Amino acid sequence: MKNNFPRLIIAATQSGSGKTTITVGLLAALKNRGLDVQAYKVGPDYIDTGWHALALGKVSHNLDSLLVGADKLTEIFAETSCGADVSIVEGVMGLYDGGRGGVSSTAEIAKLLDAPVVLIIDAKSMGTSAAAIALGFREFDRSVKLAGVILNRVGSDSHEKIITDALATLNIKCFGALRRNDEFTLPERHLGLVPTSENHAVDALKKICAAVESQIDIDALIALAKNSSPLKNFIRAEKFFPTVRIGIARDEAFNFYYDAGLRELERLGAEIIFFSPLNDEHLPKVDGLIIGGGFPEIFAARLEQNKKLREEIFHAAEEGLPIFAECGGFMYLMRKLVDFDGKSFEMCGVFDGAATMTNRLQTVGYVEAEILRECVLGSAGEKFWAHEFHFSTAETSDEKIFHCKRLRTGNEYFAGAAKKNVVASYLHLHFAGCPTLAENFLRRCREYCPRNRQGLY
Repeated sequence: MKNNFPRLIIAATQSGSGKTTITVGLLAALKNRGLDVQAYKVGPDYIDTGWHALALGKVSHNLDSLLVGADKLTEIFAETSCGADVSIVEGVMGLYDGGRGGVSSTAEIAKLLDAPVVLIIDAKSMGTSAAAIALGFREFDRSVKLAGVILNRVGSDSHEKIITDALATLNIKCFGALRRNDEFTLPERHLGLVPTSENHAVDALKKICAAVESQIDIDALIALAKNSSPLKNFIRAEKFFPTVRIGIARDEAFNFYYDAGLRELERLGAEIIFFSPLNDEHLPKVDGLIIGGGFPEIFAARLEQNKKLREEIFHAAEEGLPIFAECGGFMYLMRKLVDFDGKSFEMCGVFDGAATMTNRLQTVGYVEAEILRECVLGSAGEKFWAHEFHFSTAETSDEKIFHCKRLRTGNEYFAGAAKKNVVASYLHLHFAGCPTLAENFLRRCREYCPRNRQGLY
């Protein structure tokens, strides 16, 4: 069965051109019209999807062809966009930028989804040259359906007319021009945009939405999306009956999760129970824990103050509870965390080491990881794709669990830590892209679960 799946990709010439600003404004404007809108982000980024969710009041999904594979990506898109009036996909970096060979670039996803692309051009300090840039992006790969442009940071009506006249001579449509306004700059920090929970995001969103509604041709964008070619409507398997309870750490400090990855766990029989390392004094009754990434360094004092929960996690790990932690979760499981100012905070102590914040990016990019020995994720030799992005270092004497190879450089190194039924590292993986690892983890949790051993499930 094929459906139209009205869809549109918002791309840009480069990072910092205003993709997220314009995308969240457009999402809010479409919602204000009463439309059922679904949002997406190309690549592994967690924070931009948080802005999408703020604009729509619903989950935004990541589309990453390396972490989940091309076929699974289109399945995720079709499943999550089915029934929506329009789906908006925010690109990553520049239109043709991605991993080595353009893997998981906006252009690649545009072709996988057979979706029209609107290119954002930061027009500050340029005139007719903006049209030349648009022409180059259109001609670079004609299999990408570049439908037109949106101009950002335009200074005046005359500035806009210079560029739109030049675009008209090239038969390139302009869907609008956003005027320069410093209030539209979304706040940033060391991992990118500041999460929506930590600033006056609602006020900023209202201002951006008002500008988009008045300066961009939203009707034309809706018509473009509705003119999308049909896509196959994938029907994915129903969820299994829950046979194991998985605690997921989720609050202001830990909130980096791929929703489709959590849904994969549910399909395989997990009942997901959220808890807060910041606010909850006790762990919920679960058979395994997942502690994702986030910003524990920003909330280190509060995490330290919640001694009861830290001690419960430590004792649970000692007793063999299966635990999987990524990046910020890895840092939380250390004995201590040292923030940007050099101040040290006590953490869970599962691993005898320290996570230390630095003033420079330690690494960013895709990684192929191989499991070194039997653990809660699988057997020695199993491989999977992951993404790494952090400003901290982690030193621990505990056993390394992964052998990694960077996609871009080919550099190889050992990473992560393992102890009893605990595996943690800086790697972010997507369970929808590596369901075998998800099955392995849930199997370990079932084996640990006393209710299973007593035949209660």
